[in-house]
Amino acid sequence: MAYVHYYLSILMEIYYFMIIGYLILSWFPNARESFIGGLLSKLVEPYLSPFRKIIPSIGFIDLSPIVALIALRFVVMGIAAVLDFIVGMF
Repeated sequence: MAYVHYYLSILMEIYYFMIIGYLILSWFPNARESFIGGLLSKLVEPYLSPFRKIIPSIGFIDLSPIVALIALRFVVMGIAAVLDFIVGMF
């Protein structure tokens, strides 16, 4: 079971840094049109778009990625708790 937690945390960290990398690319002009920007856009934007619909931006500042990163942490913690519960039943 420790392996599942380990791989789950690794996958969460990778996606976490992908979101941060995508946000950093938004600071540079034409960076999102590059190959890496397009790839990150295809992987990260489906997760960020529901948060952008709910949380409005304040001027030039988009707060939805911060909420999305916090939600990602809680989702992973919830999945780990459910897996612990299921394994504890057997």
